[in-house]
Amino acid sequence: MSENPKRLTGRIWRGLVAMLGICIGPTLGFAADAPAPCTEDAMIVFDASGSMAGSLAEGIGAKIRRIDEVRKALAEALPRVTHFRKIGLITYGPGPYSQCNVNLDLRPEANAAQPIMRKVGVLNPAGKTPLTEAVEQAAEVLDYRAKPGVVVVLTDGEETCGGAPCSLGTKLHAEGVRLTVHVIGFRMTAFWTGAQSALDVQCLAKATGGLYIATNNQEELVQAFEKTLGCPMMSRLDPLALER
Repeated sequence: MSENPKRLTGRIWRGLVAMLGICIGPTLGFAADAPAPCTEDAMIVFDASGSMAGSLAEGIGAKIRRIDEVRKALAEALPRVTHFRKIGLITYGPGPYSQCNVNLDLRPEANAAQPIMRKVGVLNPAGKTPLTEAVEQAAEVLDYRAKPGVVVVLTDGEETCGGAPCSLGTKLHAEGVRLTVHVIGFRMTAFWTGAQSALDVQCLAKATGGLYIATNNQEELVQAFEKTLGCPMMSRLDPLALER
């Protein structure tokens, strides 16, 4: 007896669906298991110590302060990176002379360019350089023991508040879940910084799998901020996803 045409069509359809499941299933599983690119929150750790009030050219009569040059670079870079990553801000060194001040100015949020620049724009660079404490606080804000994160440190000098950047890097790597610390050194060859200060922050970056980028002008600063904060693979995704 011949089979009912409707029943036969149903069997053929179910067979096709099963074959598609075999072919597509592994691909879907791989996509589900693969980590999404560039979704980690980031913290900028910004140097506002007294040395940042110095001029770019240490000659007499120079008027451009280091902090002003860094502000210009950050203002140029941030709009191109904050669409694709939540970013926050910690500043270290602002305020009274000879104090080891660390301020949490902004927790990571989407489209943070303007809030960050409002904070950076009013900084008074005068204090010491508690770089290690600032990085550790940034790591805590990112909940580094429980999830991945990125810290980008801007510094022009050595730690001056008793911290040990290299030891902190080892600790963050041992205790954290893929926390990466990048360090942007701005004119670290100045007369008031020695070779050891650069080695200390290089060690901090290396211990966490991060980059150390030496910069000497605004263009190099912009490139460094974009390289460490940017998410090139995220450009294909919807930037509004961060706000949902």
